[in-house]
Amino acid sequence: MTVTGETARREAAEQLALSLVGAGMQRMGARAIAAFLFTDEETLTAGDLAQELGVSAGSVSGAVKMVAQMGLIERIYVAGSRREHFRMRDNAWTTLYSRQHTVVNDVLEAVEKGVDAVGPGRAHDRLEYMRDFYTFLINEAPVLVERFEQQRRAEPRS
Repeated sequence: MTVTGETARREAAEQLALSLVGAGMQRMGARAIAAFLFTDEETLTAGDLAQELGVSAGSVSGAVKMVAQMGLIERIYVAGSRREHFRMRDNAWTTLYSRQHTVVNDVLEAVEKGVDAVGPGRAHDRLEYMRDFYTFLINEAPVLVERFEQQRRAEPRS
């Protein structure tokens, strides 16, 4: 039996959320991201998310805050509404990737101190390898993002 329509959409959203949880994300944050990705609505409120996810409005507030801090969603003003509205950022994934760049810089600084702190040997070799890897990532990340954006602009959209 093939699952179609609303049931298929909900199952796909939950599967994506489970994959994000498997990658280390908090469950409610992962479910909130999936809700934003799978909606055709321009904006969602905490109440909308609570209804979509089948949880209380209070339980989504922390998830909304986390997802906003990640840079995936943004708060917007909706004329005539007294509720807070959120929408997925247009370039959410490149924004997230760029923000993770800061974490990589922090790791790189710590590793660099480690390389300087130890003498020749296995520890130095491991730390040096890690430093070189993170340096490579930092140097390549902007090039990859730009290539991705160029490719997206060149491809016809359905």
